[in-house]
Formats: sequence, structure tokens, C-alpha cells
Amino acid sequence: MERTGNRRVVRTGFTLIELLVVIAIIAVLIALLLPAVQSAREAARRIQCVNNLKQLGLAMHNYESANGAFPPSGTYSFLAGQFLLGNQFSPSARIMPYSEQGAMYNAMNFSLEYSDPTNATVMGTQASFLLCPSEVYPQGSLTGDGFFYPTSYGWCVGDWYIWGGIPGNPGSFPQVTRSMFSINLSRRFASITDGTSNTLMAAEAKSYAPQLRHCFPGGASPGGLTFTSYPTTTAAGVAFIQANASTCKQIDVAHSRWNDGGSYYGGISTALTPNAHVGVLGNNITLNPAGTNYVGGYLDFDWLSTDENDGGPTMGAITSRSFHPGGVNTLFADGSVHFVKDSIGCPTWQALGTIGGGEVVSSDQY
Repeated sequence: MERTGNRRVVRTGFTLIELLVVIAIIAVLIALLLPAVQSAREAARRIQCVNNLKQLGLAMHNYESANGAFPPSGTYSFLAGQFLLGNQFSPSARIMPYSEQGAMYNAMNFSLEYSDPTNATVMGTQASFLLCPSEVYPQGSLTGDGFFYPTSYGWCVGDWYIWGGIPGNPGSFPQVTRSMFSINLSRRFASITDGTSNTLMAAEAKSYAPQLRHCFPGGASPGGLTFTSYPTTTAAGVAFIQANASTCKQIDVAHSRWNDGGSYYGGISTALTPNAHVGVLGNNITLNPAGTNYVGGYLDFDWLSTDENDGGPTMGAITSRSFHPGGVNTLFADGSVHFVKDSIGCPTWQALGTIGGGEVVSSDQY
């Protein structure tokens, strides 16, 4: 305040200290509010993810009602121990007319392989209900045989044992796969003797996840790989993968094609518990459409003995993973969706991956 003549003039304003205090208070409020906003957004994304899985479950049940059985993960025919014809259209592709995607289904030519140029347009179309809103890499990618969009969900194709290989070939296993989906095999509800509420149908899977494949080609089985040799603990499974990583001939990306029913593109197995950390050393590889280059870094690899379309036998740890903290959303055979925590026991998780193992699983175990 100052005096001018006979009048007093009052000047108002902030001092520097007052201004700094106000700025500090605003910063604190933002710091408190931002995590709450992010948490609310993640909760909304998780709810949308649950809705996607419920839609998939409803479509799968409608498919079963119309056709009398669930779809196979692929159909192969053989001649003299060799592939004659392969059709790897995924369960996701086969249920399109029951997912309000009749136009996409009608554009598919199932008499040809999904990667045939005739199917290029529909195969290069994004299916939004197959992508989790929290997915980091939802964009498509161009490969040697076409342009494809990824998926955030994998159909359960095995606990450890995925496929026995070409019938009659050396090293093939005649046993029937224990999971909901398999090659040349369509399950009925009556096949699910463990009960539909105790059987895993599908679960989340990160798109463009790193993957070790072609590890034991031609039916070879170093390390005692057999039909029943799947690990009984996550630690044992991780150790097995790390010990045999150097035998693998290919590093590829998982779940980068929603239309492919192969375990490495459209499936998950329950060999390792959700979000299990494998930590195999990667060497200068680009693993996603964003071009992230991992040079000598440790990555969570999926692992596959031999591809199904290379003759099998196929065993693998195609691990369910998600960007939701603490676990993964899962779809059960009864159509219900559950959030399964990372802390689930390995035997329990593997038991959920079988349709007729006779295991007793309580809901409080997951």
C-alpha cells in the first residue's frame, strides 16, 4: 500500500513465495490424482477385456450348438507320412459368424490356406474383439506371406502335450491331446468330463511375444522329452526351457496372427503359470511392429519343440500373459470369465488345462 496525494492506493498480487506454494500444492494434487486416474482407466480396460472373452465364449457355445461340437485348432491330411493338405484356420476365424462378423466369415475361403492370396483382404483386417484394450502392440505387421493382425487371446491347446505328430512317423505319440482344442479333433460337451466350470477354454496372451521354436525337429527328444514329461512346477519348466534354448533353430513372435490356429499363433498351453518369467538371453532380434530391438537382453520366451505343420510331435510352453497387473483374464468352458492370479499353483493351472484329467480343482485355488 502506498499514498498518492490524499488517496491511498492498494496494490494486490502474489509474492514469489506464495506463488511457489500454490504451484507446489497443485503438483501434489496432480501426483495424488494421476495414479487414481490411471487405475480407473486400467479397470475400464480390464472390464472391456472381460467382455471380449465373454463374447468369445458365447460365440463358441453358439458354434457348438449349431455344429454339434467345438471347432478344431486346424485340419491336416496326410499321405505316406507326409502332409497332403493343411488348413490352419483358427477357432477365432471359425466362430466369426457367431461373433457378429458374418461378412468377414463369408470372405474366407476355407478350401484354401488362410495365407493364400485369395484370403489376403480378410486376413489383413483387424478384429477388435480379439484385442485387449491394454494390448501394447495392436497394430498389424507385414510378413513374407501376407499382412496380418495379432490377437490378445489364445485358445487352450494343451497342458504340455499339444499334438502327437504325423501318425506312424518315428517319434510320434498316439495319445489323444488332453485340452479343449487340437488338430483334427472337435470336442463335444460330453468330452469335458472334468466339468465345464473346471476346464480352461481360452486365456489372455501378449501379441508379438518372443518365441523359441523348432527346438527338437523330427521327433528328437533331448532332455527326456516325452508325452508325460511336462514340468510339475513352474521353476522346473523355466529351467527346462533355459537349458534347451540353445537347441532351438528359430526365434519368432507369438500371437501375431488371429487367423492361424497353430499353437504358436492362436493358442496357449498351461505348462507354465500365467506371466511366468523365463528370462532366456536374446541376441539382436526385432520382435514387434514397433521395431524394438533387443540386443543381448533377457526376455520371457515361449517355447515349442516342433511346429505342428512341420510334422510334430509338438510340446510346448505357450504361456498366458497380460498387461493387467497380477494375473490374466481367462475363459472357462462354461462361458464364465475369471481373473487368475500369477500366484496360482502350477499343478492347479495344468489341471485347468485338461478336459478329462480327473483332477479335483476348487475355485479358491485360483
